[in-house]
This record gives sequence, structure tokens and C-alpha cells, in this order.
Amino acid sequence: MAQYKLVRCRLNGRDVERMVDVRASLTDMLRNDYHLTSVKKGCEVGECGACNVLIDGECFNSCIYLAVWADGKEIRTLESLLGPNGELSDIQQAFVDEAAVQCGFCTPGVILSAVEILESGKLYSDDELRKLLSGHLCRCTGYQNILRAVKKTMYRRLGLEPPEA
Repeated sequence: MAQYKLVRCRLNGRDVERMVDVRASLTDMLRNDYHLTSVKKGCEVGECGACNVLIDGECFNSCIYLAVWADGKEIRTLESLLGPNGELSDIQQAFVDEAAVQCGFCTPGVILSAVEILESGKLYSDDELRKLLSGHLCRCTGYQNILRAVKKTMYRRLGLEPPEA
């Protein structure tokens, strides 16, 4: 017999509440109850990163995070990055500019990891960026364009000139 709990959280800047099955993952709540399709179901065991969301500013695999744990938290998905008229954020535009997107399945999760990296305000080396982005599986891009997009955005946000490739 299913048990339900009321979950109140801040989702992409809006206060929301929903009764959820206590066994439901955050992925299921975000996709099924809020129709946030940027949150992808990939491996469903926390290994591919396609379901990444920001919870209180930190990236988590939402497939292994229970929806009830989101109570009282601030949750951000890729949809939170768009401007009021649908404009892309700087990191989203960098992914386009650097051809860091192919099939696009992994892209929302990778971009949210990039947001966590960028919001730290730190300057990371290539090796550090590779490690910070290592929780994602991408079958298409070969990762180099993703790294370049994150690195260029990091340098721009820090007011530095990005080094040449």
C-alpha cells in the first residue's frame, strides 16, 4: 500500500507543493508532476548524470534522491536558466557556440554541473574541470567541446581572457 507525503519546495523560483509517493524519486516528481522534461531518465542508478538537478546549489542525481527529501529545499532544473523571453543563459549559449551538444540527452545534466562549477566563482584548471564534469556519460561529443564551453564561460564570468585552445 502506497504512502504519501506532502512535499513543499522552491522549484525554479516558485514555491510549490505536491503529495508524492514516499518511494518516488525526485526525477519522477519533476517529470511526472511538473512536466520538467529536461530532467532525463538515463541509468536510474546515479551513474550517468542525465538527471542532475541543483538542490540548494549543489548537483545531485535526482534518480537516486527521494522526492520527499526535497521538502524545504530549493530545486533548480535546466528550465530555470532561460531568460524571461526564452533567452539562453551564457553557459547554454557557450554549449551552442562550441558545438558541445549533439543528441542533447546528457546536455541538461552537464549544464547543471557546469552551473555549480561556475557559481563557485573559482578558476579551475583543465584537470580539475574534467574531474568536476566526470559524473556524466556522453556518447556523442567526446567531451572536449563540453570542456571548452565550460572553460570559456568560467573565464568570461571571472573577467579573464580565455586562453586559446
